[in-house]
Amino acid sequence: MGKIMVTGALGNVGGFVAKQAISNGQEVVVADIDVTALKKRYRDKAECVYFDFTDQSCYEEALKEVDRVFIMRPPHLGKPEDLKPFIESLKTKPSMQMVCFLSLLGIEKNPMPPHHKIEKYIEQSGLPYCHIRPSFFMQNISGVHAFEIKHFDNIVVPVKKALTSFIDARDIGELTAEVLTRPQQHINQAYSITGPKAMDYYEVAAILSKELGRKIRYANPSPCLSKKYWIKIRKLDKEYASVMGMLYMITRLGNAKKVTNTFEQVMNKKPRTFAEFVQENRNAWIDHQ
Repeated sequence: MGKIMVTGALGNVGGFVAKQAISNGQEVVVADIDVTALKKRYRDKAECVYFDFTDQSCYEEALKEVDRVFIMRPPHLGKPEDLKPFIESLKTKPSMQMVCFLSLLGIEKNPMPPHHKIEKYIEQSGLPYCHIRPSFFMQNISGVHAFEIKHFDNIVVPVKKALTSFIDARDIGELTAEVLTRPQQHINQAYSITGPKAMDYYEVAAILSKELGRKIRYANPSPCLSKKYWIKIRKLDKEYASVMGMLYMITRLGNAKKVTNTFEQVMNKKPRTFAEFVQENRNAWIDHQ
């Protein structure tokens, strides 16, 4: 068997996929735009290569001896067509055993986000695939939304009382690495994976309050106000903010509340709870100044 290529290896999920695949004894190629950062993070545990979906000249070198690929769509690439050239290049590799794409929970019924078309591109390519369809990452709370929690004790997410079945990105990484390690057992599957329960952001705020020892509030802003805030105050990339707003609109409509037991079926263990995640990542919401 050849090597596993992990795109977005400097990110949350990509990092966990790479780490677990290495732990599984696989030869791993970690791919991202910053090779220096890759080498600093992975040292001699993985082969580090430059990779950019929009730069077709890097494909051949990055795919040397690769027979399994994890595709993580960069948040700033809003158009599904941006990933099509790479998928087309994979079709020229007769040894390709698995293409694992990080998609979204419920995407099979929702053509709005770019993930829907990307899944279709992969399926139509004839490549052996396994779509990973997780619910919202717990890391969104410790990542993009940590700023307001850390500095203002507020959660700024426009979903009212809608429920979300949060999953830890570590669990996504572990399951994806399992699929890539044993591809023959998962060919042409789509795994919808979630955490153990669905909760609203008032419960999220209550868990954070308990674990951090201070009152965290759910601000419950409107979608319009949130988008303006993300772009004009937080200075987030406009395309990124638009995609994020679209995903939260889907949540608002009740499409993020589904809870599955797929993770437990594949991994023979239960996914992590949100309380466990907060306990392990307390520093993300503490202002150390």
